[in-house]
Amino acid sequence: MEEEKLMSKKKPAYPINERLYNYLTEYNRNIKIPVFYDDLLRFAGAIEVYDKNGIDTLWIRVYYAEHEREEIDLSLKRMYLILHGDGTEDSMPFLTIDGIDYCTFGNSKPFRVKIRNILNDNHTYIYIKKADASRVYGLELEHILSPNSINFLIYKDTLIEEHVLGIPGDQFLIENMDMVSIRGKKRLSKEFVKFNERCMIRMLGDMRSYNYVIVASYDFDQVEYRMRAMDFDQQSFEGNLKVYFPQYFKENYPFVKMVSDNLQEESIEQYKKEERSAIARRLRGSQDRVNDLLDCMCNDDISTPEKIYELKMGLKKYTLDKNFKNCNNMGDILRVAFDFVTRNYENVNTYIIR
Repeated sequence: MEEEKLMSKKKPAYPINERLYNYLTEYNRNIKIPVFYDDLLRFAGAIEVYDKNGIDTLWIRVYYAEHEREEIDLSLKRMYLILHGDGTEDSMPFLTIDGIDYCTFGNSKPFRVKIRNILNDNHTYIYIKKADASRVYGLELEHILSPNSINFLIYKDTLIEEHVLGIPGDQFLIENMDMVSIRGKKRLSKEFVKFNERCMIRMLGDMRSYNYVIVASYDFDQVEYRMRAMDFDQQSFEGNLKVYFPQYFKENYPFVKMVSDNLQEESIEQYKKEERSAIARRLRGSQDRVNDLLDCMCNDDISTPEKIYELKMGLKKYTLDKNFKNCNNMGDILRVAFDFVTRNYENVNTYIIR
């Protein structure tokens, strides 16, 4: 299927309403920060950034007028300390801003800030984006329902995200896939099945290979793999159910073929059930927070009536759950989806000693 038929060509940005702001404040996401996205747009010039193979990365390295650079650097260091620490500035003298990059590709048009500790030469990144309600819902659901916590902050119309460590999926396919052992491909196949199921259940769309990363963890006798989403722009927007299955994007075909080559159908079903059970446990463990978030979504406008109708009918056909038919918005759809998962996997705690 051609991707222009699978997804809309352009997703609009949705503002964060008062109810969602109150939620973010309650859960310590809404914190005053020292710099805004629009402040970084005042760069005086830029140069293209190329990867190690000389290919254009679609990022540009920006620079600022001398009278602004010092203030911007100081604000970015403070932002880093708020995101990763308690906001105190004891470590400020040991931090330096090595570069500020701006991405000209995609909806969010983020800034990527490289921050280095001069004492040990370690560095990390933070991302600064224009706040969008879809992206905030996606980040929160990732934090609550996936195996990976994720740190981010909101202030007015600015979003700050921590860097998601890992190798982008498209880069992994080109540079790393040939080095994965046969046993490793079986473990990676298992992870793709689980990742595919997780994205569908929590309605995270557009997981093409460049929108998630592969994380390799070394155990004492093997390498384990995990797939992590790093782009949350397409949370609960599209109406086509296939958008929420990574397996349907042509960029992911090598992973899909790897699954068919390495896993039997019985194993695929087993791993799907394992992921549903894990999500059911996380839903039970964070029920109040999930309900608060879904209340925000039910009172928000993050898609169109046509897409909401298409998605709820697609899910009704896929799950045979008639409750989807009564959904009026994307929050309702997610609530029914989560109820479906927990209702059908109530036995996940059967053998836990109380």
